[in-house]
Amino acid sequence: MSLPYVRLSGSSYDQGLTQGRALADAIAHNLEVYFRRFEVEGKLPPAEARRRGETYLGAIRQQSPAYAQGLEGIATGSGQSLVDIATLNVRYEILYHQFGREVPDGCTAFALLPAHSADGALWMGQNWDWIEDARGALQHVTEPDGTRVLAFTEAGIFGGKIGLNSYGLGLCINGLVAVGDDWAGLGKPFHLRTYEALRSRTLAEAEAKVSAAPRTASGNFLLGQGEVAVDLEVSPAKVVRWQDERQLVHANHFLDPQAHGIEVPPIEWLDRSGHRHRRLEERLRQLEKPGLADLQDALRDRDGAPYAVCRTASAEEYELGEPYRTVASVIMNLSTLELWISDGPPHENPYEHYVL
Repeated sequence: MSLPYVRLSGSSYDQGLTQGRALADAIAHNLEVYFRRFEVEGKLPPAEARRRGETYLGAIRQQSPAYAQGLEGIATGSGQSLVDIATLNVRYEILYHQFGREVPDGCTAFALLPAHSADGALWMGQNWDWIEDARGALQHVTEPDGTRVLAFTEAGIFGGKIGLNSYGLGLCINGLVAVGDDWAGLGKPFHLRTYEALRSRTLAEAEAKVSAAPRTASGNFLLGQGEVAVDLEVSPAKVVRWQDERQLVHANHFLDPQAHGIEVPPIEWLDRSGHRHRRLEERLRQLEKPGLADLQDALRDRDGAPYAVCRTASAEEYELGEPYRTVASVIMNLSTLELWISDGPPHENPYEHYVL
């Protein structure tokens, strides 16, 4: 199957309106999924989840009027309440804060530097592992200033979260958890940070956007442009910046938290995240200069299944009614502005090709 492909343009409100109309059924589905997960896994009744979303909406109006207008457009276009759409857009803060020590493991991302790729381009990509029922879409956005963005998002979340722009800047993401994460701090939410990064003209600007204080929710942002890639582990305590001459790989754990004064709660699945990190590292180093087919094969890796780089749900997860899998796999060439994406785990679903 193919992910929905939506073209958006005009003001933030107009972009949201178009997304809301085009993805109305998927947005309604995602709201049902997340409010159920808030209650079952996060122990949050719908009224409390909405209270948090409404509280955060007030902060977003101050942090980014354009983003708030995008949420208003999605609400109008989809026929959903603005509070529900706002709650969906801060689901990262709500769920990760509620999970505490039991956040489900998720994404595995990479950047391959130009001197070490088959065609001399900067390549980035990742498997985005999350709730099996979550529905996504690929958006082609043209901003009023001419900036173009090609990005994956969840239906109902504004702006995009994994993708590239017309300045040759790319973004991949990973969820992280640290002691001190607290939704009530109302720092700039995760999806607002990705929205701003994907509209940045330079790598330095994108770094500043994703790391801006106050930081009240941890997250990892892998950024690249030109011949440079950087990985930023963002936490309330500090931002840790990683670089490498050949490649960068990141999963869902801080690489060296103790050395940087970051306190991490005890999380039983960290060994799974470590396995995915090591496995993707190994796959990328097996060839001197990997090309597209090699990168696709690396993201199809099933070693350690079901908790592999290419993730599928376990029997236990199905029994609990909480399955997780690779919802989308994305690979990007930042020189040619091409993007390949699969709808579901790439060992079972083909990559489809798009050009910005």
